Amino acid sequence: MTTLSAARERWHSSWGSAAVTTMLFLIVCLSWGTTWLGIKIAVETVPPITSAGLRFLIAFPLFLSFAWLRGDPILFPKGMSSFFIFVTLFYFCVPYWLLNYGEQYVSSGLTALIFSTMPVFILVLSAFLLEERVLVSQLIGMTVGCIGLALIINSQGEQLDYTRFLGVLAILVAAGMHALAYVITKRVGGNIGVVTFNALPIAIAGVFMTAAGVVIEHPHLTAISSRSLLALMYLGLVASVGGFIVYFFLLKRMSPIILSFVFIIFPVFAVVIGAWYEGLPMASDFLLNMAVVLGGFAVTKFPIEPLLRKATKGTRHDRAE
Repeated sequence: MTTLSAARERWHSSWGSAAVTTMLFLIVCLSWGTTWLGIKIAVETVPPITSAGLRFLIAFPLFLSFAWLRGDPILFPKGMSSFFIFVTLFYFCVPYWLLNYGEQYVSSGLTALIFSTMPVFILVLSAFLLEERVLVSQLIGMTVGCIGLALIINSQGEQLDYTRFLGVLAILVAAGMHALAYVITKRVGGNIGVVTFNALPIAIAGVFMTAAGVVIEHPHLTAISSRSLLALMYLGLVASVGGFIVYFFLLKRMSPIILSFVFIIFPVFAVVIGAWYEGLPMASDFLLNMAVVLGGFAVTKFPIEPLLRKATKGTRHDRAE
């Protein structure tokens, strides 16, 4: 009877742990999926540079608290000042300004889909800078995903409008810059903790971009709506810090491969939520093309060849027995 009760408790504990993990996984997908709508609302009345700067200033105190609780250093290791400047400028400042600029002209859902090209940029840059091998299935996935994204952009008429084209281009450049930052980090900054990587660069980027926004954009405080302010608070506290903390927690509970599906799933949340909020139709051809895009880009992250090799080895092993 005791053994049965212990087994039952273990089953309930395992089920409860799986349920909590699943809930947290969905929270990350939801928080990152709503980031794009938050940016869209924020830049309605707050200029893009100022908006990005304020978001970082709001997020920094929580990152600092998280670093203090974990005992992580704030400063980058000695001799990595150049890399610190690179991260601050080319991971935070410029890409987030480009994202905020692009969302003034592109829907939040389409922005998320365009930004999902980041695995493609990582694949290409890794081949050139890290000399990593690109598999055939990855090339096929990259091609299929890009074609699907081009069909979506074409169906929405983005290529016919000059300002919207600039918005699409800005988002693509931001995705490429983030990919470059990830590749460079893998090459020279792999020993830097995630909290250290984010905390101080966010603070400096927040101060620099807010000051630059005041000088360049001349934001009028009286023109800022309560909706935009709430969106900035959400971006700084929930989407940036909250999503980051939950993601960091899940890294210890889930396989990194399974967890990386977040980057394929959150664009779906972004598209659905953005279409609902902005009143945009979701035609069947759009949904089909979206599935093609995310499916293609998923293959770049999870190529087929290793699975086939593993299956072949398993078959040979079974025959040998």
